[in-house]
Amino acid sequence: MNKPTIKDVAKEAGVSIATVSRVLNNGIGYSIKTKQHVLKTIEEMGYSPNAIARGLINKQSNTIGVLFPEISGLVSAEILQGIEEAAHARGKSIVICNTASSGHKTKEYLKLLQEKQVDGILFASQLLTLEYVAIVRKMGVPVVTVSAYSEDPTIPAVQVDNETAAYDAVCYFIQQGHTEIGMISGNPSDLLAGAPRMAGYKRALKEAGIAYVPTKVAWDKGFYFEDGQKAFQRLYTDHPNLTAIFSASDELAIGAMSAATAKGLRIPEDLSVIGFDGTKLAKMAVPPLTTVSQHFFSMGKTAANLLFDSIATGQASSGRIIRHELIKRHSVQMPSSTKTMD
Repeated sequence: MNKPTIKDVAKEAGVSIATVSRVLNNGIGYSIKTKQHVLKTIEEMGYSPNAIARGLINKQSNTIGVLFPEISGLVSAEILQGIEEAAHARGKSIVICNTASSGHKTKEYLKLLQEKQVDGILFASQLLTLEYVAIVRKMGVPVVTVSAYSEDPTIPAVQVDNETAAYDAVCYFIQQGHTEIGMISGNPSDLLAGAPRMAGYKRALKEAGIAYVPTKVAWDKGFYFEDGQKAFQRLYTDHPNLTAIFSASDELAIGAMSAATAKGLRIPEDLSVIGFDGTKLAKMAVPPLTTVSQHFFSMGKTAANLLFDSIATGQASSGRIIRHELIKRHSVQMPSSTKTMD
């Protein structure tokens, strides 16, 4: 049996081909009753519109490009799940590009996406430079950043308020009675997850009347497990009296916990630790890690929907701030000195 065509659907439903087309493309010029009747006919007949043909009519590919610096990372995976759910709900496709944080690869992928005539672009977890912005503008498609930093402040962004999120984490330590608080940071030159999170740490200390000591902040190359181990070694050497460490990622936190345990420290009895991201890794830590969740799934879904709306309307979105959440688990408790005094 041949697959039904749009002509077959129109004949069966008793409407014109143009009406079926408008229903499929969420157009105007038909009643709710007609729409329901046409959609029911489509379902009963098993009609599946040809995406390529629809794209030729709409002058759209129904596809967006998503650029990640690392596809295999936990952060990227959760953001991507949100993007995929939004795309699936709208009948759209995505092309995923792994740039490996390489400027050359990023430009090559942008060229590829232009050749594929994608309708829009999501930049995830990386720096959107002015050079990349210029390339995208020449493509004539909307762009949205998700958990990323753009050198062009007019580009719509979906992210948490990184400074406030870090501030809330350090305030939780202070509420628990900690005053000897260190930080394992990302590189301060990182304008998304480095400098703002460090600023939140400093603000919480200042408001509590705790002196900021530069050597109580350490970082290595990135936000990964090994970086956390190395940074903790320096912190512990300079400040063995620390009772709490705020880390700018979950992996950094777990790296610090690993290095601390190797030195005979107990978590949280001797050292309390808070991470940042809210990845599944935090749940699997021993003990389970208290962390600032960025709700990456929601972030990815929101960013994709903003992009799809921009594609449909031709209007740029205003971006969104995703509300963070401090998830309290078992890696934080009052410092032993406070408990003794009580």
